[in-house]
Amino acid sequence: MQFLPGQHIHLIGIGGAGLSAIARILLEKGCKVSGSDRSRNALTDALARDGATIYEGHDASYVSGADCVIVSSAVQADHVEVAAACAQNIPVYKRADIMAALMEGKRVIAVAGTHGKTTTTAMIVHILRECGKDPSYIVGGVMRNTGTNAGVGKGQHFVVEADEYDNMFLGLRPDVAVITNIEYDHPDFFKTKEEMFASFRRFVELLPMDGLLVACVDDLKASGLNGWREAQNLPVASYSIVGLKAFWHGINIRSDGVQETVFNVEFLGKKFGSVRLPVPGKHNVRNALAALIVADHEQIPFECSTNALVSFQGTGRRFELRGEVDGVAVIDDYAHHPTAIKVTLEAARQRYPDRALWAVWQPHTYSRTQALMEEYAAAFDAADHVLVTNIYAAREQPIPGVTSAAVVAKMKHPDSRHTPSFEDTVKVLDQEVKAPAVILIMSAGDAPAIGVEFLKRRQERHANPAG
Repeated sequence: MQFLPGQHIHLIGIGGAGLSAIARILLEKGCKVSGSDRSRNALTDALARDGATIYEGHDASYVSGADCVIVSSAVQADHVEVAAACAQNIPVYKRADIMAALMEGKRVIAVAGTHGKTTTTAMIVHILRECGKDPSYIVGGVMRNTGTNAGVGKGQHFVVEADEYDNMFLGLRPDVAVITNIEYDHPDFFKTKEEMFASFRRFVELLPMDGLLVACVDDLKASGLNGWREAQNLPVASYSIVGLKAFWHGINIRSDGVQETVFNVEFLGKKFGSVRLPVPGKHNVRNALAALIVADHEQIPFECSTNALVSFQGTGRRFELRGEVDGVAVIDDYAHHPTAIKVTLEAARQRYPDRALWAVWQPHTYSRTQALMEEYAAAFDAADHVLVTNIYAAREQPIPGVTSAAVVAKMKHPDSRHTPSFEDTVKVLDQEVKAPAVILIMSAGDAPAIGVEFLKRRQERHANPAG
């Protein structure tokens, strides 16, 4: 298939991270874009501002006149708009079906992994942009440097976050593939760990003979894929920050005050130089190292890459400072897997070493909470206080016995509480948080609203202390 200027493309679930990015690419290619979702959000508002027709809710009439329909992974075959499209012989595609056509003629750099892929993708995009390559890109969050999650550039590169859910990444045709790590996730789609790992292997198999695999050997599964490809004498670029055998190493990792992370880079024992990151945490050192390896492979001088990283501002909901009032900072983060929660809490400790750390977690999907309950219960040791809201259902129905209260009951943390509603959570924070403190809200759902309301109340009290 081809996407041509003037074609009418309708997207069902256009407000999500994946489809909103595709919609933006289509808009910039000159397509007529329409889309529907349950409710509007910042992503749909931005698309509407730039020319897309956005429908709130769903109706069969919305697909009329479309040349094709693209659906998100959450859309079922009996969806009213899908049924209408089929009745009118309008082709219906999933993301995996259209990605190769969307990137046709470009050199594709695809970043996959359970954790870190959004930030790593954004870092690669930022380096390429700052070093004059003008890439096209799709990122799983809004880049604060560009203000969008996707764009069409004039350069030869297309950098894409390779989402494993619904096997979207198997629709890509990468020239360079990055594997940050592989941990079991998405149990509603991957029924076993083995099934998920097999999909990652199939993704790596999409690389051409001369394509490059960039893999973090600190992770056992990613290391296995690196070794499998290396055994076939195919190009690999392994990396590590803990001294494991690899081509590339990040070493001498330290903090410069609390605002920057600094580390040195070596390739086969040769010192390349130092890197300064404005984002905290060792996980971001791994992300940056992967981005630097890709940039080096694409013939970008190391000095240009490192200079670019100094101005990297991150992406929305990845350790995003929502605001600070009277010595209490509120940070939003997308962390929703136990490992991501651990490293994000560690990053908060690095950035705010002298503050009380309040962790607010909204579990995401019943199946994930059930499959990883023991890991969740042990993930919050770095926090001083833990508040757990009710589970964000997303695309699922409740599973008997799988509740936030059940997770809290398993926790050995001295101050972990189930605060079911957002109002319950805000009330506890409002009454108990004392400066200096940081509130870290971890959610792939709608829990950032907790921080918004907390800051509003605290700001009102600050403006009117007598009230």
